[in-house]
Amino acid sequence: MEPIGEKAIRASFVNCSKGEALRLSVPRDLPDLPWADLDFLGWRDPGAPDRGYVVTEREGELVGVTLRTPRRIARSFTKTTACTMCTTGHPGSGVCLLAAPKAGASGRQGNTVGAYFCADLACSLYLRGKKHSGLLRYEESLTLEERITRTLTNVNQFVDQVLAA
Repeated sequence: MEPIGEKAIRASFVNCSKGEALRLSVPRDLPDLPWADLDFLGWRDPGAPDRGYVVTEREGELVGVTLRTPRRIARSFTKTTACTMCTTGHPGSGVCLLAAPKAGASGRQGNTVGAYFCADLACSLYLRGKKHSGLLRYEESLTLEERITRTLTNVNQFVDQVLAA
């Protein structure tokens, strides 16, 4: 991913108001992120741990999605779960359900879509072995490029659901 600035990140969000986009917390270390290793930008808000954000490039445009941890989710800290975006397995709470309000009128009516993501939204780094979940990674016959394509396809399908009327 090419480096992007705070202004472009804030302007990319499709499922929140412009005021909410101005108030959200962008990564403090934005210039120092490993941009060459990122397929999409994902982060959790340190001041509001129930919030997360994903910004991806689609057809030359940035699209940002706000995420939240649903309130009444039963949490199990003893099982192993896999991220539905990058398929990385994590022990305990390393994967969490994150819900995104749908864009437009549907989202204002309270409609959401959800998916299980790496809790820290660092899928790109897990794919490349730059970060480890604490579990042995299954040996896949897919190349790194094919795994990246699969992850981006999954992220784009999720964004498609957020954008769907």
